[in-house]
Parts: sequence; C-alpha cells; structure tokens
Amino acid sequence: MTALSLRLFGDPILKTAARPVEEFGEGLRRTAAEMLDIMDASGGVGLAANQVGLGIRLFVYDCNGMRGHLVNPVWHQVGEETQTGVEGCLSVPGVQGTITRAANVLATGNDVQGRPVTIAASGLLARCIQHETDHLDGVMFMQRMEREERKAAMAAIHASEWWKEN
Repeated sequence: MTALSLRLFGDPILKTAARPVEEFGEGLRRTAAEMLDIMDASGGVGLAANQVGLGIRLFVYDCNGMRGHLVNPVWHQVGEETQTGVEGCLSVPGVQGTITRAANVLATGNDVQGRPVTIAASGLLARCIQHETDHLDGVMFMQRMEREERKAAMAAIHASEWWKEN
C-alpha cells in the first residue's frame, strides 16, 4: 500500500465527491488504521479519505470519547436544535471559522468489514460527522461560513506559508 499523506486546500480531490466503497476487508481496515495515525499525528478529531488522496466514502474520528470509522456514511438531523461553533480543518492549517450545524444527528453506514453501523451523535461528534461527510461530498468547511468570515478565511489561506509553498 502506498503511504498516505495529508492533502491541502487547493488539491482538486478535496472538491470532488467521493465514490461509495464496494470492497470491504483487510485492505480497508489498514487504510482506516493509517488514517487514524495521520489524524492523531496532525492533532485532528476527524479525517476524510479524500483528505489523504483517496476518493472513497470513508472517514475516521476520535471525539466525545468515541474513536472509529464510518464507511459510506449518511446522516440525518434529529430534532430542530442547531449548534454554532468554531471549526478548523487539517487540510486548511491555521484557518478557523464559525459554522452552524445540526446539534444531534443519526449517522448510518458500515464498518471496514461491511457490517452495518449506526451512531447517535451530539455535540462535537455530531459536528465531526457533518464536517467529514461534507468532505466526502466535495464541500469544504469555508463554504459553510458567512460571507465576510469566508472572505477573511480565504485571505488567511492566501497569506499562509503552506499556500505560498504550493
């Protein structure tokens, strides 16, 4: 297996919707484990497969005392309550923004063996599920910001060292 590496804003794969996973098993388990290692080393709470160059519907997470992965995720809002909070993204180092999301979600999908998984989530885990699923749909968190904050985030990106190096 090729070593995975974190992709940064500007990489076309981050704007591309990922394809559903059709093959489950040991290879997918290794991919999820490597993604967890990258997420941990980068200080994140979630990481989508396209953030490491893979165009498949898989993300990993570690928040609210829960650690794991979800393959082919789908989520639905539970109730009407929303939460507004600051988010960042491993693919956009140093940039944060205020995002409003569903406070409670029910996520379904599979584990790496193809078994069904259901996660009832609130707070940070609910936010993480929505953020990572956005990635898998080709949506970056800046697109969820209010216009003025998005403009400031884009200015911060263009002023960053990592952007200038790309």
